[in-house]
Amino acid sequence: MNTIFLFNFFGPEMLVIFFAILLLFGGKKIPELMRGIGRGINEFNTARRSLESEFQEGVREAERKQLEKKEEEKPKKAQTEEEQ
Repeated sequence: MNTIFLFNFFGPEMLVIFFAILLLFGGKKIPELMRGIGRGINEFNTARRSLESEFQEGVREAERKQLEKKEEEKPKKAQTEEEQ
């Protein structure tokens, strides 16, 4: 299987990117920029965890309803068999 990595940066490429960021933002702005990126990643992870928990809760609720429906159908089947 032939896989293409779009973001395959190592060694010299990382140095060029680092120096470009240093030139664009300056040494004093980089810590502020990294803090902002860190907050963004933190918010993203919080939202992801929230969505995952809501999804899991929905799955559990659907399974619970399905089990309840099966339990309700068992007595009905037994009654119809007795009547025949």
